[in-house]
Amino acid sequence: MGIRLPSLLFNAKQVFKMHTVSSRNQCGVPKGHIAVYVGDIERKRFVVPLSYLNHPSFSALLKSAEEEFGFKHPTGGLTIPCREDVFINLTSRLQIS
Repeated sequence: MGIRLPSLLFNAKQVFKMHTVSSRNQCGVPKGHIAVYVGDIERKRFVVPLSYLNHPSFSALLKSAEEEFGFKHPTGGLTIPCREDVFINLTSRLQIS
């Protein structure tokens, strides 16, 4: 089974293009960032830089989101099915590197 990472990134970029700059700013997401919802049961909103999409660890989270939800997320936004503490740990390591 091959990795479908390029198609996953392409589809994620297509979703970003659908949102206009004004609608992103109304939601409190600065240019160059994306809002994601994280959590197994109770979901919390995080705003992360788009550069995280290129990191292998973050891509693995996107892959799990694709497997669980496809591209129709229940909250209407990108939902990542992992524990909040795991997500915070990952993103804090990405900020350092």
